Amino acid sequence: MAKKAKKETPLMKQYNAIKAKYPDALLLFRVGDFYETFGSDAVKAAQILDIICTKRGAGSQSETELAGFPHHSLNTYLPKLVRAGERVAICDQLEDPKQTKKIVKRGVTELVTPGVAFNDDILHSKSNNFLAAVYFDKQRIGVSFLDISTGEFLTSQGNSEYIDKLLQNFNPSEVLVSKKCKSDFQETFGNDFHTFFLEDWVFQADYAYETLNKHFNTKSLKGFGIEDLYEGIIASGVVLHYLSETRHSKLEHISTISRIATDDYVWMDKFTIRNLELYHSTNTNAITLINVIDKTISAMGGRTLKRWLALPLKSATKIKQRHEVVNFFVKNDAILQKVQGHVKHIGDIERLISKVATAKVSPREVVQLKNSLEAIAPIKSISEHCENESLQVLGQNLNACELLRTRIKETLNEEAPVNILKGKAIAEGFSEELDELRALSTSGKDYLDQMLERESQRTGITSLKIASNNVFGYYIEVRNTHKDKVPQEWIRKQTLVSAERYITEELKEYEAKILGAEERITILEQRLFAELVEWMHQFIKEVQQNAQLIGQLDCLSGFATLAKSNDYVYPIINDGFDLDIRNGRHPVIEKQLPLGEPYIANDLFLDRENQQIIMITGPNMSGKSAILRQTALVVLLAQIGSFVPAEAATIGLVDKIFTRVGASDNISMGESTFMVEMNETASILNNISERSLVLLDEIGRGTSTYDGISIAWAISEYLHEHPAKPKTLFATHYHELNEMTETFERIKNFNVAVKELKDNVLFLRKLVEGGSEHSFGIHVAKMAGMPQQVLHRANKILSKLEKSHSSEELTDKVRSLKDDMQLSFFNLDDPLLEDIKDEILHTDIDTLTPVEALMKLNEIKRMLVKKKQA
Repeated sequence: MAKKAKKETPLMKQYNAIKAKYPDALLLFRVGDFYETFGSDAVKAAQILDIICTKRGAGSQSETELAGFPHHSLNTYLPKLVRAGERVAICDQLEDPKQTKKIVKRGVTELVTPGVAFNDDILHSKSNNFLAAVYFDKQRIGVSFLDISTGEFLTSQGNSEYIDKLLQNFNPSEVLVSKKCKSDFQETFGNDFHTFFLEDWVFQADYAYETLNKHFNTKSLKGFGIEDLYEGIIASGVVLHYLSETRHSKLEHISTISRIATDDYVWMDKFTIRNLELYHSTNTNAITLINVIDKTISAMGGRTLKRWLALPLKSATKIKQRHEVVNFFVKNDAILQKVQGHVKHIGDIERLISKVATAKVSPREVVQLKNSLEAIAPIKSISEHCENESLQVLGQNLNACELLRTRIKETLNEEAPVNILKGKAIAEGFSEELDELRALSTSGKDYLDQMLERESQRTGITSLKIASNNVFGYYIEVRNTHKDKVPQEWIRKQTLVSAERYITEELKEYEAKILGAEERITILEQRLFAELVEWMHQFIKEVQQNAQLIGQLDCLSGFATLAKSNDYVYPIINDGFDLDIRNGRHPVIEKQLPLGEPYIANDLFLDRENQQIIMITGPNMSGKSAILRQTALVVLLAQIGSFVPAEAATIGLVDKIFTRVGASDNISMGESTFMVEMNETASILNNISERSLVLLDEIGRGTSTYDGISIAWAISEYLHEHPAKPKTLFATHYHELNEMTETFERIKNFNVAVKELKDNVLFLRKLVEGGSEHSFGIHVAKMAGMPQQVLHRANKILSKLEKSHSSEELTDKVRSLKDDMQLSFFNLDDPLLEDIKDEILHTDIDTLTPVEALMKLNEIKRMLVKKKQA
């Protein structure tokens, strides 16, 4: 027998119709005072929110799961759903249930997703919440980032490596990708991002240009300087399309789009960003660089610092401007204290003005915006009168927004509520009509008392009484003994045993007024507040500019605080190539040392003429990796405009920082440690420039000793012989690499000093000239608490190996490398090799197609195979 179809109630019929339009979203369906979820949504919501899942129509044909919460708890539960990665469609009642006898009209008023959120409980104040779109073309990939909560809109394009770096830096909460490119995205960028897949038609050039020009009300995109970013524009169009899909139509605060100018910033690939632990660490509870250097006070400052750290400057002039401001603050502590004192009182004006643009702002937030703008006025005055030119310009560009502040002050109560419906948001004296209505609602009793007294005197009836009931509202009650004194114009409404009840025109008018007053107050307050918010739109750009400038000022004053509290120095940045750090320190490690323990500082010098590559040997735990990382971090800090942890530093501008530090295993993606290491190293070797800083740690240790030494040697040789001559630090276990200094004049040996005691070793953590001879691995094992039996056996095996051929033979083999370095197999006396040589020399590589190249290679291979068979 066929299964009976599920019976649908009118409410569920309406729900199912709306749910069908948003199949991949969790639908919050407003029913009376509750938001309800049904079916599989209810099961999911109950699990995420830890609420009870019940059954609607239990036992009937229309039985379905049900889970809900009170509508006023939306701001408590919505963030939990979004943080769990859910897309949430909020379905509200679009009409007053009292006004209809049919089922209430409902519709989705907002679609909240991880990348499109305004709720303060979802957003982190010091981090942007970016929505990204990635567009795959044949040659390049386009990318776009938009933070709807701040209005920042950025775009760029490039190869997969560059886009990967941007995705790591901007860390979007949600990434939009075409459905047909799902596997491309996952293969290229992994599975770490929260992705949403859109139909392919959204990723069309014509549609993107039309969407962007319509939004910005322009005829072309030339004014934004992005017209040549074909792939970037398509990605940007996708982002704006998604905002309209998620019911975000009021977007006046997104007033410009900028390109991420790659040429202006230091290149760091995603491995470097991860290896240097700028924002995140693979170790739980680890302190990252941002934790140490973030001395910002405002949300805008925190976000600015993250952007600066992601995009260090390459312009010596711009870096110097930042350093000069920091230096001014360091030397003028009183001004620094004053500025930071005022910044403390500035709220997140960037997000507040975005809420104004999207009509999501509350009365209390508008007052907060006004108070924040008032704190900007003294900062403007201080900056304009500073001796530093950059600060003067910053002060001149800050907007006092006096008109805006005055209007808010006149319109709103200082203690305005969070919700406009709570009342008392509009200030007294702003609206005559509102003041009258308020007087009516609050002074009703006084009015009635005055009326009673007046009518008693007029009629001479001393026992008059005014009261009300549900049948005919307000009435005057007269005892039967005085009914002959009742005026003619009074209308009798009810007769009691001992009294009669009357109404008057005045009483009826007053009743209409007092009953409608509360409702009219609410409507009028809403209208006046909406008018204020609409009027505030003209100040969006000024407030956004203030937010940017306060973010920069907060960042620079934070750098000054950092420099003063941690003893950082003013670095000299120039257009030379030398890197000279005196007594440099690791900014993070020095903060983690036990109290009273000094950080062992180190000098470091690199140039392109004499000391291009430093080969650092030394045992595990001696501090090789720390020296590598601190060098990169000192350069990085200097080029974002901060002072640096050193006694002195002269830095020739660096345009790329590459690090290969530690085994960043990618086994989850099916790659071995060694494969990951080789991928990362290949990426470095293929992208080096003359201003690059290359930091390599333990290259080759993921494979056998002979393989490892061979690879490490070949990489060092390649870097030395490369025309760019990149400055390089190479930390290694392979002492055999110390032999390279004999052949390569710009490679120098250094080691991290240790002091050998009787049965122990003391790590001095000092970088000294010369190579080290052994690795003290067994000593490290001892310090780690390895069982004595194992240590004893390891020592025995080590002494046997040292006496046998291993070490010397290996070194001899390595030494012989320099003898055959220039040796070519074409010099060997073999007619076949001569033939191959001729074949290669007579091939015009410039005109060779890939297929012809493969055929040529196959031909040479056949010649060799024939020779072998002969």
